[in-house]
Amino acid sequence: MRLQKPILLLMILVTLMALDPSTVTGEEAPALRPEMLVTTQWLADHLHDPDLVVLSISSNADFYAKGHIPGARNILLSEIAVTRNGVPAELPPVEQLQSVFESAGMSNGSRVVIYGERSGMFAARAYFTLDYLGVAGRVALLDGGLEKWKTEQRPVVTETAKPAIGKLKTTARPEIVVDTATMRQLSQKKPGTIAILDGRPLAEYSGVQTSEDLPKAGHIPQASSLFWMDLIVSRENPVLKPEAELRRMYTAANARAGQPVVTYCRTGMQASFDYFVAKYLGYEPSVYDASFYAWSREDLPVETAKH
Repeated sequence: MRLQKPILLLMILVTLMALDPSTVTGEEAPALRPEMLVTTQWLADHLHDPDLVVLSISSNADFYAKGHIPGARNILLSEIAVTRNGVPAELPPVEQLQSVFESAGMSNGSRVVIYGERSGMFAARAYFTLDYLGVAGRVALLDGGLEKWKTEQRPVVTETAKPAIGKLKTTARPEIVVDTATMRQLSQKKPGTIAILDGRPLAEYSGVQTSEDLPKAGHIPQASSLFWMDLIVSRENPVLKPEAELRRMYTAANARAGQPVVTYCRTGMQASFDYFVAKYLGYEPSVYDASFYAWSREDLPVETAKH
């Protein structure tokens, strides 16, 4: 039986939309930044490159001590995310951050690969930090992290790496860090002119569940839910989902080329992963680092039950 022409055209259109999210809006998708991600095979092939610096980001020394990628240098999360003015997980001063990464052997000419705890969340936070310092041009996340590396039975060691001190020249980029006053202004912009992405689980975003240590439930007005773990295959296999699927998710969350994209969560950690993927997909994102932790303590509007 032959399909009628209108039905056939509709089927073709639906297929094209599935392949290319830009057909939904009629806009061209921003260009992918593939250099921001490396595979475990790439890292294995380049593990002994003289300019390579592998960073392991963890909440305590045990994660690193129990086995790490050969040559990896450990950075504790507490060295790059501190409590300031009562708000946890804030960026320390530039000089302190510069010293942390130099002590790990990083210089401006280094090719840096990052992995870490929490299925890549801590690695994404380190990437955001280096981007804030203006030195992320040669930095990438390890797709799948230590989890995939171990699953493939690649070598791990327990010896502590002792690199020579690096030398970094940084140029801070405060424009990628949004404060509460600016976030309030952005939340009042005309709908469709900004994407505000909430990286928390849907239950916290919708207000069904209150985030830990927060006085209010819900989300910032105009925000869309984009739970950071939905961007990876699974907790055990934290490989990024295919590009087309990621683009559909960001498009559904109102991300558009050439428009502001701001991520937030409870304290800025989960938001860092949404930030990383947004930049990987070609957007120019920023992070409301104080996030809902600060927002919910102010006399500011909160919405609930929006999906």
